[in-house]
Amino acid sequence: MHLEWWSVLPFAAMLASIAVLPLVPATSHWWERRSSQLLVALGLGLPVAAWMWVAGGWQVVFASVVEYAQFIALLLSLFVVSGGIFLKGDIRATPRNNAIFLAVGGLIASFVGTTGAAMLLIRPLLATNRERRYRVHTVLYTIFIVANCGGLLTPLGDPPLFLGFLRGVPFTWTFSLLPEYLFVNGMLLISYYALDSYYYAREPAAAVAADETDIEPLGLKGAFNFAFFAVIVAAVAFVPSVDVEAVESGHATLMSWIPLREILMLSAAAASFLLGDRETRFVDNQFTWAPIAEVAALFIGIFLTMIPALHYLDEVAGQLPLNEVTFFVFTGGLSSMLDNAPTYATFFEMAGQVAHPGGATVAGVPEAYLVPISLGAVLCGAITYIGNGPNFMVKSVADADGVDMPSFGGYMLRSFQHLVPVITAMVLLFLAPGAWWRVLGVVVVVALLARDVRLLTRSRRLHLADPQE
Repeated sequence: MHLEWWSVLPFAAMLASIAVLPLVPATSHWWERRSSQLLVALGLGLPVAAWMWVAGGWQVVFASVVEYAQFIALLLSLFVVSGGIFLKGDIRATPRNNAIFLAVGGLIASFVGTTGAAMLLIRPLLATNRERRYRVHTVLYTIFIVANCGGLLTPLGDPPLFLGFLRGVPFTWTFSLLPEYLFVNGMLLISYYALDSYYYAREPAAAVAADETDIEPLGLKGAFNFAFFAVIVAAVAFVPSVDVEAVESGHATLMSWIPLREILMLSAAAASFLLGDRETRFVDNQFTWAPIAEVAALFIGIFLTMIPALHYLDEVAGQLPLNEVTFFVFTGGLSSMLDNAPTYATFFEMAGQVAHPGGATVAGVPEAYLVPISLGAVLCGAITYIGNGPNFMVKSVADADGVDMPSFGGYMLRSFQHLVPVITAMVLLFLAPGAWWRVLGVVVVVALLARDVRLLTRSRRLHLADPQE
């Protein structure tokens, strides 16, 4: 099946709808309705699916539908279980406390998944900062660190790495990415602390006073839901799902069709929902189905319209200049737009077919290529709202809490301001060949740290000019 460049236009239209329709006054209120989002997603996605079914066979569409179902089942399960856990209390929303929140989230994300960690921490983080005027940057860095970059260390952390695990990458291999994990998350935490210090110094005195007087020790409600988290994690790691290859090849048994993994995950979510304390879920966490409904509606369109986009990418792969850096650039750039899990799978398969650069191989893929593919898929999923499933969920929770989150384009501008320079420095220091590239990486790091120092200096001057304590 040969595809022309115009086959990616439906996917481009899907992205344009997400980016533009919320901003146009004539369509903004219409787009807020879930039915409208689903109408656009299916209106673009179903014709593409029908066309690909006729042109390439039912197997092409079947694989994407199964992948979408697995994707939503995992997000839904983690979303429901995390909604039954509430970190009660209200500590001071200082830059230090907020940075600790994000650091803890970035640590646990690799072990309970970026979705689980983000949904677990976003509500208490918003509650802690409720008295503050400036909260958008805190939500943005939650997406950067907790919903994406913190999931780099295990296959449980982020869906792309889980796909690698299913393809034979050893479970512990991702621990070799620890230096990059520490560098990116460390730089982001430093950047966040400096930025939050600056905004904290600009907070109205009344907001700071309200935050300091409304103090309640931290405590945990619904802790038994961590058992359901454990069930979901175990299901992801050890329980099989639909065997797509067996079904497509015509060698499927009855067990090949049964999504055991998803059944177990959804059963854990249902038990959490039915057995958990309703006050914790609906009063403390203000739980609603809106965030996961928005993700499900938008991503059905994304998954269907990106079928020809991924196939077109397969066709032109041989013409691409592929090496350690370009594998990162292509995987990362497309992960930010195509959703990082299928993009990882595409480049994983591609890397096993290109010229071998020498050195060790992992699951049939040169390790020199697997490292940038893994880094690009996980880290660059944070560049846009659609790069990774939890991004939109965090945005929706923040919107519901009254945070004026940026639009699709506005978020990209913020990510290019705060996230992309850190990722660029990581590429120069860890992936680019040659000492001169590493020197340039050091220059970028120094420039970023100098920016952070300037923000800290300005925050200090604001405190001295208008002390709030």
